[in-house]
Amino acid sequence: MTQITLGDLLLRADKRNPAALHAQLRQQGPLCYVNDFGGTGAWVVTTYEDAIAILKDPRFIRDSHKVAPSEDGQHSIGDVASLLKLRTWRRDMGTADPPDHTRLRHLASKAFTPHMIERLRPRIQHITDELLDAVQQQGQMDLINDFAFPLPITVIGELLGIPVEDRKQFRAWTDAMLAISEESQQVAANVSAVRSFVSYIKTLLSEKRAHPGSDLTSGLVQAEENGDALDESELISTIFLLIVAGHVTTVNLIGIGMLALLEHPEQMSLLQQDPSLIPSAIEELLRYTAPVTLAAPRWAREDVVVHDKLIRKGQTVFVSLVAANTDPQQFHDPELLDITRHENQHLAFGKGIHYCLGAPLARLEGQIAFGTLLQRLPHLRLAVDPEQVTWAHSPILRNLTSLPVTF
Repeated sequence: MTQITLGDLLLRADKRNPAALHAQLRQQGPLCYVNDFGGTGAWVVTTYEDAIAILKDPRFIRDSHKVAPSEDGQHSIGDVASLLKLRTWRRDMGTADPPDHTRLRHLASKAFTPHMIERLRPRIQHITDELLDAVQQQGQMDLINDFAFPLPITVIGELLGIPVEDRKQFRAWTDAMLAISEESQQVAANVSAVRSFVSYIKTLLSEKRAHPGSDLTSGLVQAEENGDALDESELISTIFLLIVAGHVTTVNLIGIGMLALLEHPEQMSLLQQDPSLIPSAIEELLRYTAPVTLAAPRWAREDVVVHDKLIRKGQTVFVSLVAANTDPQQFHDPELLDITRHENQHLAFGKGIHYCLGAPLARLEGQIAFGTLLQRLPHLRLAVDPEQVTWAHSPILRNLTSLPVTF
């Protein structure tokens, strides 16, 4: 049985080129075991075919409470690592299984239909132009801090009715919550960020109850009050999920996607010459850059045998999206960035009932962001050596903390 450590997933070198590590794992077998992931260890799925199978298999569930030991003084299954400790309080579609998942997703999905998202196009374009107006005369910027973060957080903030002055705080909270470490100082920072975030959402909900508007938060509050069986915990958790998921993946796509283009100037030039390639380029960048490296954890509802390996009831299973999206059995020349790639059924947004609700919004934001950047800043260049680019410390996400560029 192939085994790796949590440290292997956190190495800086593997952030630069995660496909190399995951290709090694895939070559050794379709399943590998992280033996130091908390007290129980965890499985990582490394092939495209198995990824789809696991993501769609109802025996692998998202609600850890269904397989947690009962009142015996032990930690729950959700306590196997600090990252997972932070999700045990949540009750949203990201941590629920049918029928609760179906109900919760239905309530939020009304704001994320393709038609509703397309109506946001003029506003997203306006925000994009405003951000570039603010830096264009400087000739330089930090692509993450000045553009990739403020664009999606502004969009999701407006959708949810969050005041402008509060939105920057979400980055600090999110960074703290998504960092993973068993060191007491980091765990304390994680817990503190969750408490502050939840406290903020509770205040926001109180304001929306008193003064409802046309935003999504007001809509969810009204749905709760109209007897749609959305309790307080579910309401808080759903807003929390929409804020975090509504910006993190898009920040990563824009930041790492632009880094990839800058490191592949022939692809960047091709995209500048032919803007009609923007949609296919976004799909390829989603596949190639792995904004989300590992899908959110699943737990085995029962003992399951996969490739002669026994995954015991309650064990954690991660699907490696980067491994699946670079599987040579599914993609021709998978480690090649090709913005003209046609056969591109990548899994960047997952698969099955937990397929990313915000995928249409992320795609639209990506298309507008890249199209506008390349049009308005045709001489965009890295301001540092690629080896100096800084990466965040997370096995789940592949995210940059900074990306200095000149233009």
